[in-house]
Amino acid sequence: MSGPLPQGEVVTSDVRPVLSVVMPAYNEEETLVASATRVLESPWCAELVIVNDGSTDNTLALARSLNDPRVEVYDQGHNQGKGAALRRGFTEATAEYVVVQDADLEYDPAEFGVLLEPLLDGRADVVYGSRFLAGGPHRVLYYWHSVGNRFLTTMSNMFTNLNLTDMETCYKMFRREVIQSIEIEEDRFGFEPEITAKVSARNLRIYETGISYSGRTYDEGKKIGWRDGVQAVQCILRYSPMGTRLRRLTGS
Repeated sequence: MSGPLPQGEVVTSDVRPVLSVVMPAYNEEETLVASATRVLESPWCAELVIVNDGSTDNTLALARSLNDPRVEVYDQGHNQGKGAALRRGFTEATAEYVVVQDADLEYDPAEFGVLLEPLLDGRADVVYGSRFLAGGPHRVLYYWHSVGNRFLTTMSNMFTNLNLTDMETCYKMFRREVIQSIEIEEDRFGFEPEITAKVSARNLRIYETGISYSGRTYDEGKKIGWRDGVQAVQCILRYSPMGTRLRRLTGS
């Protein structure tokens, strides 16, 4: 009897390039090339869509220097935010499935296969990679950051009637026609609760799978802060089906 598959492998012999990997990047010169290299090493990667979000360092030049025909680079011109960069990247995606990949080495592209499995099997329309389900190794970092993530996920679940464990995860994978049919309105980190609310409102089939996580410190370049948490609460109230009904009832 064979043993369990190594982390990141998937039960299928049909490994083929089916993924558009959308990578928003803002001042990521220290990690961009390494992140892109890991993505391009994946047999699932059909194209890597890098959206430079008005970086003031060498991020754009490094992205353009990548010598691979699967790489497409777009420049926002000035800093608009992660949501705005993703909106552009989703528009440019052409493969069967689309996944969000940050340029900071926190998430491992070797796990694309695990995320793809429910999509390839026809069971899912959307797959979230959860840092709070059993998966690979996790770097131990900020306690209050994890508390904030769990709070926002719980609040999102209450307003969407989902039972996610990690609403704020970067790893969100979609059938391309699904993500390209949803209007993304938020320009910054409010993308996470917005897309979760809009997916919920469409009654799409959502799966979660455990992933590894190599979080970085603020000294190492982490950008999300408490103000983004406040914005996330506002987005949950603005976009979720229950929030919409409450606004109608109160006339706000």
